[in-house]
Amino acid sequence: MSGGLLVAGTTSDAGKSVVTAGICRWLVRQGVKVAPFKAQNMSLNSFVTTEGAEIGRAQAMQAQACRIEPTALMNPVLLKPGGEQSSQVVLLGKPVGELSARGYHGGRQQQLLGTVLDCLEQLRGTYDAVICEGAGSPAEINLRRTDIVNMGIARNAGLPVLVVGDIDRGGVFASFFGTVALLSPEDQRCVAGFLVNKFRGDVSLLEPGLDMLLGLTGRRTYGVLPFRHGLGIDEEDGLRVSLRGAVRESVVAPPVGEDVLRVAVCAVPLMSNFTDVDALAAEPGVVVRFVDRPEELSDADLVIVPGTRGTVRALEWLRERGLADALVRRAAEQRPVLGICGGFQILGEHIEDDVESRRGHVDGLGILPVRVRFAREKTLTRPSGEALGEHVEGYEIHHGVADVTGGTPFISDDKGHSLDGCRVGQTWGTHWHGSLESDGFRRAFLREVAAAAGRRFVPAPDTSFAALREEQLDRLGDLIEQHADTDALWRLIESGAPQGLPFIPPGAPA
Repeated sequence: MSGGLLVAGTTSDAGKSVVTAGICRWLVRQGVKVAPFKAQNMSLNSFVTTEGAEIGRAQAMQAQACRIEPTALMNPVLLKPGGEQSSQVVLLGKPVGELSARGYHGGRQQQLLGTVLDCLEQLRGTYDAVICEGAGSPAEINLRRTDIVNMGIARNAGLPVLVVGDIDRGGVFASFFGTVALLSPEDQRCVAGFLVNKFRGDVSLLEPGLDMLLGLTGRRTYGVLPFRHGLGIDEEDGLRVSLRGAVRESVVAPPVGEDVLRVAVCAVPLMSNFTDVDALAAEPGVVVRFVDRPEELSDADLVIVPGTRGTVRALEWLRERGLADALVRRAAEQRPVLGICGGFQILGEHIEDDVESRRGHVDGLGILPVRVRFAREKTLTRPSGEALGEHVEGYEIHHGVADVTGGTPFISDDKGHSLDGCRVGQTWGTHWHGSLESDGFRRAFLREVAAAAGRRFVPAPDTSFAALREEQLDRLGDLIEQHADTDALWRLIESGAPQGLPFIPPGAPA
């Protein structure tokens, strides 16, 4: 078997995904053949592999850090929330049903342990190292019996565990100690040590605390990663996206033209694949914000209605908040609107949904001549085509089947036959996620938006989203290489957790 490591966290959002990606990029730059793995992922941000499997976008990003194609083996279980109480279960890339949290943790999860371990074994038989990512905290004592993603996978696969803590939140020492102290003796034997994330200031001031942590737990700290802006790539949890003002900037550069372009993204419930707008935020002079009030659309040059796991619920939310009326007025005034996936469906005439919401016939906003019927089989593809005279690629993840009855095609094949979506005036709709990552198409689309908005905005001629993504992944690799003890980290990956690690009471409750 190859080497392996499980990157756990003291909390959700401690930095597990980016640390895992950073370790993967550091290893691949050393000539190591490495792959990522997350046994179970809860996320509304997903991706489609070349074989048509749906996995978490974070694992697709980590595969890119490894310079390999993502596969379903890297994320065998994906949970896509449909509300507070239930999720769609995606197993090996294909949806297998909806389950309540109680139903999943009450038995179904443990049944998946064999599948999860088999996927990990296949990866470990192919790669020199597999860097696994945990979920939430490994010290969820109420879920230990059915855990298949944190200590459950570490115990069964013999993986050493590195616990990541976000010091920017405060309380990192208590979180480190408490995480270990709430684990059973056999789980504690897997926990090799800690990694501090998002540190600001003078590391020498932190070192006495790290020494005391070593004395208290018998476990060392493998590195202190400094805080860096702009590294939250492909975040997992659409349920926790806040209205955080401007989307993170990938580049810091002045606008090429005289004006900036303002983009407002409607922060609909169960927003999925909100990473679609990252490529816009990467453009110099494009300002992207999440909004939830109609008045916030007034100064926007482009409004985006993004994908959602609850199309009918999102439609109701838009109506309740007055955003639906604002979108209809905006389209009538020939001001740019783009609907992506669920957002495209919302802009249509009506929706027939006996699958997702089971609400039957629901009237859409009537902006685009589209009728949507929800099919039980999910469309999972990686298509390519042409739009606005440019090559465009994307991926599709949806149950809705669109019947376009008018307008002009948005995306076509090389013979001009419609492939997806439609356009009426300055309103566009498409099922394709990720299309804005195609540089030529994105620039052409922004030129259209700027002309319609009357802005003297000019897209930068040389922005490459793929290059920016590689640059971000290299920055993650640099953080590991420069601020972690990589010799000790490699020994951990190769040889497992040190022997003789002390037990920290009280341990997990019986």
